[in-house]
Amino acid sequence: MPEFGMFGVGALATAAAAGLGANVVTQFIVFVAVSVALLVVVRPIAYRHLKQGPPVRMGIDALKGASAVVQERVDGEGGRIKLNGEIWSARALNPGTTYEPGQHVDVVEIEGATALVV
Repeated sequence: MPEFGMFGVGALATAAAAGLGANVVTQFIVFVAVSVALLVVVRPIAYRHLKQGPPVRMGIDALKGASAVVQERVDGEGGRIKLNGEIWSARALNPGTTYEPGQHVDVVEIEGATALVV
């Protein structure tokens, strides 16, 4: 389907050439040249972007930025959070900060089996 758009751009270039007084042979050459150039250059780029889709985060990367609920007091030494339905050990990113049970926190990093939260 994107090919029709590229032929449309070729037709616009041909119309511009006709407006400038080009003869029929020149108009045909402009149409073919612009359309083929777009098909050769733009089409592969467009299809590559269509096939890629959005990036999918998996594993630990999917947990970064997720919200969690504090289950046991979390401070610079440790604690527990509920993250995606699972209980995780957690530690406050800033050692002087404390989070009480029921508070919502965000996961910044995962170190081993411990989530660093803010």
